This record gives sequence, structure tokens and C-alpha cells, in this order.
Amino acid sequence: MNKLLTTLFVLSVACATGLAQAQTPAAGNPPAAAAAAPAKAPTAPASPKSIEAKVAMCMGCHNIIGYKGTFPEVYRVPQIAGQSAKYIAAALNAYKTGDRKHPTMRGIADTLSEQDVADISAFYENLGKDERKVAGDKPSREPSTQVAALLQKAACASCHGANFSKPIDPSYPKIAGQYSDYLFVALKSYKTENNPAVGRNNGVMGAIAKQFSNAELKALANYVGSLDGEMGTIPEPRFHRNH
Repeated sequence: MNKLLTTLFVLSVACATGLAQAQTPAAGNPPAAAAAAPAKAPTAPASPKSIEAKVAMCMGCHNIIGYKGTFPEVYRVPQIAGQSAKYIAAALNAYKTGDRKHPTMRGIADTLSEQDVADISAFYENLGKDERKVAGDKPSREPSTQVAALLQKAACASCHGANFSKPIDPSYPKIAGQYSDYLFVALKSYKTENNPAVGRNNGVMGAIAKQFSNAELKALANYVGSLDGEMGTIPEPRFHRNH
């Protein structure tokens, strides 16, 4: 009997020792709790659903072909699908700061965070990318003698590129093929001063626009708007089909 008890005691000690050793980490291997935390996953790009929510206010004007704004006068709102993301972001931020004065756009821009601006800008730069043409190295048609002189005086190509679709800086807009009535309103806005609701503060563009009469600005806008460009207006139903 004593021999049996002794044997059982030895076995129980051996089992307890083995269990303790199994629960003790081996030398050089840190316990799981102390192991390095996994690297934080990078922030995922905005999902189509969130993008749709962010551009909801944009779509009501910029995704309707031929849609016209009525302030400060009637004109087609600009095509922004295919426009440079850095330019779109610069424009939205200018509305936020008041450097661009337009009550509707100012109100919309004020609701956007920095990430919203980046997401919206990237979305419109790529919208319809597979369907758009790539502008050639030269304008698709030659200007009249009068317009050629105006273009040279304004030095438009020095910033917007020889074909007006390849600006020297992505924060400058592509303008070839943009709606001419919008271009005309935009050019005139650089001449406007001391108006709390209308105008754009830009030293370079202001100095250029003020050299010309409104008739000359319209001639410039009509020519640039007549060129083949890389921008377009993607109808809202197609937006939903692609996303």
C-alpha cells in the first residue's frame, strides 16, 4: 500500500512539473503578450459608397450634361471629369478661403474636410478615364490672326501648355475644350474687385485678364473652348452603373 502511494505521489509531481514547464516560455522566445504588435494596416482608399456620398452635391451640377448655373450670369458649369486633381483641390480650397467668391461653391467647400477635398479631386480626375481622348501636342485647330495675337499677349501657353491641355504645373487647369461660356465668366471674374459675392483673387490671372476688354476675353474663351480637350461631363446614371 505504501509502495502504491509513493508511486502515485511521484507521478503527480512529474505531471505538475511537466505542466509548469509547458506554460513557461523557452529562453529567447518572448511570451505572446509581449510579442511585437502587428504593423497598423494602411488606411484603405475611400469606398465607392463613401465617395458617392462625398460627391453627391457635386453631381447635381457637374454630372449633368449642359447644366447651367445662373450666378453671376447664365453659363454652363465647368466640365471637371478629367481635370487635374491638384487643380480641383486648389479651386475648392480657394473657395474655402474666399479667394474665389461664389456663394454656392463657398458653402459647399466649407463643409469639406481636407480628406474630402483629396477624395473628390482624385475621383473626378479619374472619372471616365477610359473613355476620354488624349489631347495632341498641338491645338486641334489654329486660331484666327486676332485670337493668335491675344493668346500671345496673354501668354496662355506658358502656363496651360502648347495644346492648353498640359499645364506646366498640375495645380493649373486644363482649359482646352472647356465650355466657352464658363471660361468667359471665369476670366471676367479675375477683373472683378470689391465685390463680396463675385470675383477671384489671383495676382497672375488678375494682371492678365485686366489687359483685355470683355469682347477680347470672349474671343479667347470661344477659341479655347472650341479645341479638343481631355475633360468631359459624365452623366449621373453612368456614375451609378460604374460604381
